[in-house]
Amino acid sequence: MTTTPVDTAPLVDDVVDFLVGRRLVVLTGAGLSTDSGIPDYRGPNSPGRMPMTYQEFVSGPAARQRYWARSHLGWGRMRRADPNPGHLAVARLDPELLITQNVDGLHERAGSRALVALHGRIADVICLDCRETSGRAALHERMTSANPGFAATHAAVEARPDGDVELDETDTFVVPDCPDCGGILKPDVVFFGENVPAPRVERCYAAVDELAANGGVLLVAGSSLTVMSGFRFTRRAAKAGTPVVIVNRGPTRGDDLATYKLEVGCSEFLAALVAAPRSFTG
Repeated sequence: MTTTPVDTAPLVDDVVDFLVGRRLVVLTGAGLSTDSGIPDYRGPNSPGRMPMTYQEFVSGPAARQRYWARSHLGWGRMRRADPNPGHLAVARLDPELLITQNVDGLHERAGSRALVALHGRIADVICLDCRETSGRAALHERMTSANPGFAATHAAVEARPDGDVELDETDTFVVPDCPDCGGILKPDVVFFGENVPAPRVERCYAAVDELAANGGVLLVAGSSLTVMSGFRFTRRAAKAGTPVVIVNRGPTRGDDLATYKLEVGCSEFLAALVAAPRSFTG
């Protein structure tokens, strides 16, 4: 069974009225973090980008040097970003489950409770050899010490999503090894070419499936749904007859499955939803 689109150009008030009082699973993407100063992937003004794949990252030292030089600069900026009104609104909504495709950690900082960071968190680091995990802040300090003046020299480079920057001059960057075993360090996030860990996917599927039984809604905010890791939940909800509401500037892969599609900013819409006079069921 599929959900027949009701209206692809509704008023915000209409959609708010539709959602109030219903159980929610919320799926967020990069568009939710743009108001925090973090660029998105496929918004109307987003530049084209070729993210590094996992296969490229493990192909040799030169690729990792290129990745870490860019990521060192980008994360130095991303970690100073603060949750915006959209993040805070989602936390106040307290959905049955928040599924985020973002790795910036802003939902956690905003206080969201039941959360699956589908692609991990850029603030975590894992060793590909000994599998020990550690905090990004400590590695950032090691990289700063090993590359004096690097950040100041490239302070004007343009930031990109996922905590990296536009930079070609990376061949002098020193990449520290794992302090425990000397192995290869990688952000503990899902790269293109990697699979989302199965337990995360199953938890998300279970929450989406529950919506069909309790009259709930899947709310998508700030995602083009281009990547299958997020789109599969939209497709599953629609197949079960669960209403899907998409809030995103620009077209998405799930528009044909949407009960409502809103072309407005995420912060604007989520603030209106939180301000609605009726409360959500717990």
